[in-house]
Amino acid sequence: MDYSSLLRQLYQDFNARQIDRVLAHMHHDVSWPNGWEGGYVSGHDEVRAYWLRQWQEIDPHVEPLAVETRPDGQLAVHVHQVIRDLNGQVVNDTQLYHVYRFEADKIQTMVIEHE
Repeated sequence: MDYSSLLRQLYQDFNARQIDRVLAHMHHDVSWPNGWEGGYVSGHDEVRAYWLRQWQEIDPHVEPLAVETRPDGQLAVHVHQVIRDLNGQVVNDTQLYHVYRFEADKIQTMVIEHE
């Protein structure tokens, strides 16, 4: 499977707020970072609830810059993340890494690494 292309498409879907398209590529018990409030959420229902809650307060936009496969098989996506308040004012503009582990062609975990 071409995970690099898949991940790039998932970022487009996330930015377009196409939750179901993104969740379709996640394992049913995915572990996902709650980068906004802290901690992690697990499973499709918690990821959906987290994103819906987040989008009521902030407007994140995440663009992949590069994808690399690490020696352990995980994929690290270097991203440019811009978070705006609901009035359009930038509250955070940063680059960081999203590190993915796949199982049976589904996202099992994602971890945020700061540069």
